[in-house]
Amino acid sequence: MKAYYLIKNGKSETAFELKDLHLNEPEDDEVTIETEAFGLNFADVTARLGYYKACPPLPAVIGYDVVGKIIKKGGNVKDLKIGQRVTALTRFGGYATHVNTNQSGVVPIKEDTDAGVALALATQYSTAYYAAEYSMNLQKGEYVLIQAAAGGVGTALTQLAKRKGCIIYGTAGNEGKIEYIKNNGVDFPVNYRKQDFYEYIKAQRGEKSIDAIFDSIGGNYVKKGLKLLAPGGRLAMYGAAQIVGDSNKKSLFRQLKVLFGFGKYSPTQFFGNSQALIGVNMLQIGDYKPYILKKCMTDVVDLYNKGEIKPVIGKIFDASELAEAHYFLQKRKSTGKLVCKW
Repeated sequence: MKAYYLIKNGKSETAFELKDLHLNEPEDDEVTIETEAFGLNFADVTARLGYYKACPPLPAVIGYDVVGKIIKKGGNVKDLKIGQRVTALTRFGGYATHVNTNQSGVVPIKEDTDAGVALALATQYSTAYYAAEYSMNLQKGEYVLIQAAAGGVGTALTQLAKRKGCIIYGTAGNEGKIEYIKNNGVDFPVNYRKQDFYEYIKAQRGEKSIDAIFDSIGGNYVKKGLKLLAPGGRLAMYGAAQIVGDSNKKSLFRQLKVLFGFGKYSPTQFFGNSQALIGVNMLQIGDYKPYILKKCMTDVVDLYNKGEIKPVIGKIFDASELAEAHYFLQKRKSTGKLVCKW
């Protein structure tokens, strides 16, 4: 058994080392999965750079999603079988040939399901589904703003919001991504490098005109977004990508800049306008409400099998190209899901 360990924070070329992995027997509620591929998520980049507080002490195996076959299971695991092909959400440990994870984050998939699709369903689509269906309760005809709409979660949110009959504004950083999000269902794409999304929407619809905002960027994007939020509106945060710049070194200045960029809020402004500011973290849902995680993952796999959602694979790397994959993601070159195969 092997795993890529994060051995130090910093640039991707020197951050990881392939080492032997010792894996304990699965606990009563766990399964052991022999992995064929694992996914990359932007949270992995923040962990590599030292920004992610939940990251285990180094050296550590990071990674949130795997696809593979169950080779062992604990005594309490009844609905999953040895030899079954599954997609799984892990609480770290994903950059490995084998992983133990709780059964609540494991869902069977068809034998012919593409590995990249399975990984996108485990993390990006489950996150998007929880945000859209549980946190935001999207309704037909609502106006929605999706930041970073070309990313993995952004791709999923667009498809789920379109499925509910919403009108979608989406942001992306270059013309190739603008074309991508338009083809994926965004009605009003905005290139944020050329145009301020707040000014664009304000000119079109005025302030207090957006019913639901999904934000993975943080900082002043949230501050501007709240000005666009209509009475009864909701803003869901599921990341703070603005904290990661081009540097491979952790920057206290950048952290403070993003923090102060959020602005100051009072509870009165939210209940006065019947609005909500919501955080989404699927690791916490998995820890404290595992039945909801299971339901989200099961539902998105079912939607995929019915052809109602279509995960997009941005790029596939060999596991030996992990450093290159991290650099690709940090530089925001990707659309859809990034995959590393063993």
